[in-house]
Amino acid sequence: MKREVRKVGLIGGMSWESTQLYYRLINQGVNRCLGGLHSAEIILYSVDFYKVEKLQRSGNWDEAGYLLAQAAKALEAAGADCILICTNTMHKVADQVTASVDIPLLHIADAVAEVLLRDKVNKVGLLGTAFTMEQDFYRKYIQEKYGINLIVPTAPDREIVHRVIYEELCKGKVEVASKQQYLRIIHSLSAQGADGVILGCTEIGMLVSKEDVTIPLLDTTQIHANKAVEFSLNAS
Repeated sequence: MKREVRKVGLIGGMSWESTQLYYRLINQGVNRCLGGLHSAEIILYSVDFYKVEKLQRSGNWDEAGYLLAQAAKALEAAGADCILICTNTMHKVADQVTASVDIPLLHIADAVAEVLLRDKVNKVGLLGTAFTMEQDFYRKYIQEKYGINLIVPTAPDREIVHRVIYEELCKGKVEVASKQQYLRIIHSLSAQGADGVILGCTEIGMLVSKEDVTIPLLDTTQIHANKAVEFSLNAS
C-alpha cells in the first residue's frame, strides 16, 4: 500500500543560506523514515531577501507581511499542504500569512516550545536578530502560550549577535572571531541560569553547534524541519 505524503510549502530566501539547510534536512528526514530513494515533496517560494531586509529596517512590517502572504498564496495554489516560513524573524508577520491561506502554517516557535516542554526546560536563552530578541512576537509568544521564561543577552551583545547574522552568516561567511563571541555570549546566558539556548535565527547553526558547548542548544532550523517531516508523513 502506497503511503500518502503531504507536500511541504517553504517560504525561503531569508536568507537562502539557511533555506538550503531546510531543503536538505527535510529530504533527509523523509528518507530516514521511508528509506530507499524516497525524498520529500517540497514546493519552494524563495523571496529576494534584499527587499525583505529593507522592509525590516524601515519598520514596514505590513508590506513585508503582504509580500510573504503572496508567497503563501502561490504555494497553496501550487498544491502545498502546509506553509513554513524559513526564518524566525519573519514570524512577526505569521498572523498575516496564516490569514491569507486555508492550509496550516507550522509556526517555528510552536515547534521549539514543544521541544522545550518535552525536555522540561523552564528557562532558556535566546539568540537571534535584534527583532527576535527584543520584540514581543517571539518571546511573548513562547512565554505566554507555554509558560517558558526566555532571557536575552545584554544590549551590546545583542548588537554583536545581530550584526554577525546580517553582515556575515546571511552572506555565507563563517568567521572564527564571531564564533568565539557567540560562545562567550552563550556562556553568559548559561551563567544567568539558562538551561539551554535557542538558536533563534536559522543561520546561527552555521556558526555554532552542540559540540562547541556544554549547555543544550536548540537549532531552530533542525527543529522546524523535523516538524515539516512529521507533518508530511502523518497524512490522514
